[in-house]
Amino acid sequence: MKQTEYLKTLYANRFDHRQRKAKNAMWKVLIDSFLQAHVGKNGRVLDIAGGYCEFINQVEAREKFLLDLNPDSQNFADPNVKVFHLDILGEISESNLPHNYFDSIFVSNFFEHLRSKEELIQVLSFCFYRLKPGGNLLVIQPNFKYSYREYYDFIDHYLPITNHSLDEMLRAVGFSVKTIIPRFLPFSTKGRPSSTLLLKIYLKIPLLWYFLGGQMFVKASRP
Repeated sequence: MKQTEYLKTLYANRFDHRQRKAKNAMWKVLIDSFLQAHVGKNGRVLDIAGGYCEFINQVEAREKFLLDLNPDSQNFADPNVKVFHLDILGEISESNLPHNYFDSIFVSNFFEHLRSKEELIQVLSFCFYRLKPGGNLLVIQPNFKYSYREYYDFIDHYLPITNHSLDEMLRAVGFSVKTIIPRFLPFSTKGRPSSTLLLKIYLKIPLLWYFLGGQMFVKASRP
């Protein structure tokens, strides 16, 4: 089975229509309450591995782009989102996306799917050169340090990453790390009740993040 077909089947089985609808509503809250302030509203935004487009469809931006291995992404993207598809991750450096162009690049729950540190360096380097100087890379990512018990419950999780290791690699690539929240969102909503009201409350009380957060938030800029 080709990698693209494998991904299409895997994620279709993981999230049914009801779960995707609930996730979409949760993403709306996360964007409005937290992420939009980091993205701004008038820039060019690229979403890498945006899946079902929950982020890129709902965030405000002057231009919106999506890059993904899953061919289903095209079917979920709004008409104003420019979608770029890769057959294999190794093609990322040869993609047609322009250098020095984006004000923000957003990556959520992707790095853990990479097979090696070398692949992570490749992706981070891609982000570095596609951002404008002063542009920001925004990452939401499972933090192995606080989610190791559940980390490998998903068959497509490979690379364990902590806030310290990601910080070190970002700096090695050339990024200036602005913000690291080691414990931010819970590890996963899979199999758990979804409540937009509870998420709104959760985001307003950072003390809760310390007890419940299994994912980190990182903001790094290209000097």
